[in-house]
Amino acid sequence: MRARINTGPLFAFTILTPTYNRAHLLSRVYDSLRAQTFRDFEWIIVDDGSTDGTRELVAAWASEANFPIRYFWQAHRHKKTAFNRGVREASGELFLCWDSDDSAPPDALEIFWRHWNAIPENERQQFVGVTGLCVDEDKKIIGDRFPDHPFDSDDLSMRFRYGVRGEKWGVHRVDLLRLYPYPESVEGFVPESVVWNALARRYKTRFVNEVVRVYHREEDSLCNATKTRKKLRSIAHGTVYAASEFLDRDIKWIFWSPWEVFKIAANFVRFSLHLRNSKYKATCKLTSTAGKTLVAVAWPVGLLAYAHDELSLPEE
Repeated sequence: MRARINTGPLFAFTILTPTYNRAHLLSRVYDSLRAQTFRDFEWIIVDDGSTDGTRELVAAWASEANFPIRYFWQAHRHKKTAFNRGVREASGELFLCWDSDDSAPPDALEIFWRHWNAIPENERQQFVGVTGLCVDEDKKIIGDRFPDHPFDSDDLSMRFRYGVRGEKWGVHRVDLLRLYPYPESVEGFVPESVVWNALARRYKTRFVNEVVRVYHREEDSLCNATKTRKKLRSIAHGTVYAASEFLDRDIKWIFWSPWEVFKIAANFVRFSLHLRNSKYKATCKLTSTAGKTLVAVAWPVGLLAYAHDELSLPEE
């Protein structure tokens, strides 16, 4: 345990698990937390309207665990609002969103804390957090390693300049997450990139080539859900919003990764067309001339992608 400062955070870490009818998986997180070698953390569960006994399960754990567990229930409003609630309630210095389909090596929090404190104190205000590697259930690293270890950069540079792909996992400063919340006015799903890109425009991350997360591929996870036209319409507003934010603010990355940026423009078109058919009658308008120009160029590709969705995917 570190020494406490009365006006500072109560814990090194706040662990957040947003959940919706995932009681059958939550024990994986609980067991991983019990096994952590670093003990200075609290666990917050934000229940997004579950009806599967999640409340009772968490209450039983809270009565026996040797670390603080706090439970909050809300009507079903998607992960973005659960994440924002967790950030508002957090008592930690660093924040880790630990989904119900994740587990971690016993030293994961220890790795994060060691690398965070290795950043010189007079430089730490320039950093948002620490990010490490993920492995699958066969212990194979998912995606690419970082260019060096440790490597100080930002999420946008990592993707578009260095071309690092694949699942990664990181902790972020609570004080900065409070300044850059998910937009709750956007209906349905909102991509994580909305928050991470906003932080990357101003702050660095320390990237480390150490494994901090085990990714478990579950049939009911969002990324594994069967594609349908209804599903695409349900994520259209958030996808278009994220694309418009990028094209207005980050289009300079086209000079490093033209194809990746072009795909974002094409997806802006594709999901804008899906949005017209969704229950969300929202629009996301571009303001930058460069973004509008690229979308015009990408329009035929986006239209073809939309037509493919409409002709090849089932409705439900």
